[in-house]
Amino acid sequence: MAHSHSQRIIIKIKEFALQSTAFLPKEFLSLVETIIPNHLNMDDFITMCNTPLRKSIRVNTLKITVLDFSEKMQAQGWQLEAIPWCETGFWLQRPDSQTTPLGNTAEHLAGLFYIQEASSMLPVSALVYNNPDLELILDMAAAPGSKTTQIAACLDNTGAIIANEYSSSRVKVLAANIQRCGITNTAITHFDGKIFGEWLPEMFDAILLDAPCSGEGTLRKDPNAMKNWDLSSIQTIASVQKELIKSAFYALKTNGTLIYSTCTLNQQENQEICLYLKKTFGDAVVFESLENLFPHAHKALTPEGFLHVFPQVYDSEGFFIARIKKTAQVTPTKIQTYKGIFPFSPLSQKQQQLVRNALSNSFHLSLPTDKTLWRRDKEIWLFPNSITPILGKIRLERTGLKLADIFNKGKKEQYRWQHAAIMALTDYNHHSMLEVTTELAREWYMGRDIKTEIKEGMGEVIISYQGYPIGIGKWVRNKIKNKYPRELVRDNNLFI
Repeated sequence: MAHSHSQRIIIKIKEFALQSTAFLPKEFLSLVETIIPNHLNMDDFITMCNTPLRKSIRVNTLKITVLDFSEKMQAQGWQLEAIPWCETGFWLQRPDSQTTPLGNTAEHLAGLFYIQEASSMLPVSALVYNNPDLELILDMAAAPGSKTTQIAACLDNTGAIIANEYSSSRVKVLAANIQRCGITNTAITHFDGKIFGEWLPEMFDAILLDAPCSGEGTLRKDPNAMKNWDLSSIQTIASVQKELIKSAFYALKTNGTLIYSTCTLNQQENQEICLYLKKTFGDAVVFESLENLFPHAHKALTPEGFLHVFPQVYDSEGFFIARIKKTAQVTPTKIQTYKGIFPFSPLSQKQQQLVRNALSNSFHLSLPTDKTLWRRDKEIWLFPNSITPILGKIRLERTGLKLADIFNKGKKEQYRWQHAAIMALTDYNHHSMLEVTTELAREWYMGRDIKTEIKEGMGEVIISYQGYPIGIGKWVRNKIKNKYPRELVRDNNLFI
């Protein structure tokens, strides 16, 4: 007996489910069957969902050049394959003998690279593409920090980024990754992203909304990612996404760029969200095609010019990216005014020069000219100048970089320099550092003081390993007292 088309689809989906080691609900496979492009097929989709994800990393060019990193890691047997849409991204293969987790390698601890899925690098590539004059950027759902740190590297720490995270448990991870990567141009906020349109209308040159989603594209990383998935939850998530993208559009400057992205596959959370924005704001919304973002981008291109990445297209996670231009001002129904107290005040030129001189005397370091020193009580902070339009308009959890605590020695103010600041300001192979061995570097990351053969060291010193800074310490005779932050200390399975 001949089967109808719908019956054949049901039979095929049952066969797929039997083949799968990843948890793939039948309703999900039915949904994918209806949206997968004609040049792709379900057999390849199901195969790729059950294929382990390739490891990928992004070189942090705030710390080291791509060339220097490549030469350094190839000497250790790392095989790096360039990711076509990110000039600092690579798929990675390590020798089987290297069993130290990537996150515990010396290069990762020092911020030389970021562990990031290849598809996740696409939204920032789309954001900075043909966008040379970005001053103020909002990353609306920023944790764990992969895209914030990628933006900062693309901008070479210039301009300013507001990195917002709604989940309080993820703010700490976001802050830690920003610190490890040497970011100096970022402020962290902790809000529901829906508030930005009312509090900061027409404020940002560009906005990245990597929206919370159902995560259908992450199966290769987590075979159980869809254990709690169902069709009804998609509509609930989509309603949140609509509110977030409206807020982002209000907060975007006229002629600004909005990137909307998700790590899911269904159209309700992707194309339909963008079309909802177009329906809401009409001609003020222009979809900009991503066809020329990188070679072979056309393989994932939709009729609207979005990228809808199925896992088999580039052997990656599933992802969706849209680039949207705002061509006319739109005004939210109400505008909120911040009534809180901003607890910082800028240092005078004379005070700034005193701090700069003290930093130079201590570590032979200088401060970037596009940053300004601010004071809160007994703290000195380094703010990016481009953050100025935001100051006093919204509560900021952490702004820029804490440079030092002030303490008095007699009648004179002294500075207790902060680990994160010195690590961000110290270049690779800085001329004034104390280089240590692998054994001593491991001791350092475990929070232990280290002994040296030098007997007349004085004051504070930057510790380096293989040419890159790893922390600051203080001489006590022939021993260096460890000032590595306690929350960063690792006690096992470190590099050898």
